[in-house]
Amino acid sequence: MLTRSRPSWYLPESAATPEHVFHQRRSLLKGMAGGLIAGGLPLGVTGLAAGTAFASEDPSAHLYPVAQNKKYTLDRPLTDEHIAAKYNNFYEFGSHKTISKAAQALKIRPWTIEIKGLVEKPFTIGIDDLLKRMPLEERLYRFRCVEAWSMAVPWSGFPMKALVDLAKPLGSAKFVAMRTFLDKDMAPGQKQFWYPWPYTEGLTIAEATNEMAFMVTGIYGHTLPKQHGAPLRLAVPWKYGFKSVKSVVEFEFVEEAPETFWWKLQSSEYGFWANVNPEVAHPRWSQATERVLGTGERVPTLKWNGYGEQVAHLYDGMRGVQLFR
Repeated sequence: MLTRSRPSWYLPESAATPEHVFHQRRSLLKGMAGGLIAGGLPLGVTGLAAGTAFASEDPSAHLYPVAQNKKYTLDRPLTDEHIAAKYNNFYEFGSHKTISKAAQALKIRPWTIEIKGLVEKPFTIGIDDLLKRMPLEERLYRFRCVEAWSMAVPWSGFPMKALVDLAKPLGSAKFVAMRTFLDKDMAPGQKQFWYPWPYTEGLTIAEATNEMAFMVTGIYGHTLPKQHGAPLRLAVPWKYGFKSVKSVVEFEFVEEAPETFWWKLQSSEYGFWANVNPEVAHPRWSQATERVLGTGERVPTLKWNGYGEQVAHLYDGMRGVQLFR
C-alpha cells in the first residue's frame, strides 16, 4: 500500500484561499498602481491602494508583485492585509500594537546596509543595489508571536542564504548579528534608555543558511510598509516573532553568540534561540495555543511552528540548551 507523506506545512486545497482569487487581487493591485502613477501620485503608494492605508514612497515598488515559490504554502487562510498592517510590534516607535501611524516617520531612503566582521572583505551596499543582486520571490509563511498571537502572510524577499553567500563569511564565523538603525530623533521609542538600543538579533550560520530563513522586502504583493520593518527585515518562521528583526542596517559575522535585544533585557523570559514549542510556557503565560488574528479563534500551537521537517535537525545534540524561549 502506497502511503504519501505530507510536509508539516501542507495546506489541503479545501482550506486554501482559491488561487484565482489571490491572482485576481494581484492583477488588481498592478492595475491600481499603474492608474495611480498615471494620475500623478508618487511611486510607492500601491500599499495604500491595496488596503494597508499607508504609503511607503519606496522606489523599489516596481519590482512587485514577484513570483510565488509554491514550495512554501500554508495550513490556514491568509490574514486579511488590513489587519496585519495595523497590529504590529515596533518598539522603536512605541510599545503598543497600534504603532502603524507612528512608524510612518521611518525614513527608508537613503538606506545602506553594512556587512562587517569575519568576512573576506567588509562592504556597505545600498538597499536598491542589494535588491538588484538578490533572487526575489514570494513565500507564504505562518508567523507566531511569543505573545501567543499569530498570522499568516505572503512575504516577498529573498533567501537569507543568498545574502550570506554575498557576504562571504570566514570559516571562523559561527553567528551573524543583525542590527537595526539608531536614530532617536526619528524613532522616539529609542529615547527610552532602559531598552538596549539598537535592536539586535542573531542566528547561527546554519540557521541563517537554512532554506526557511528569509529576508523580507515586501508583503501582499507590494513593498513592505514601514510598520512591518521596511525596507529590509528578517522572517524566521520556526522562531517566535521577536527574532525577526526589522529595518536592518547591519550584518556582523562573529564567532560568539551576540547579545540580542530581548535576551539582554530579560534573559529569564526571552532566550537566544526562541524556537516555538507549545509545551514550554513563557514564565507568565501558556504557549499551548495561539490567537489567530482576524478570526476570533484560538488554535493549538505547533512545535517549531509546524516547520520541524525543515529545521529540527539544526538542534540535534543540543540537550540542556534553552532552545524554546
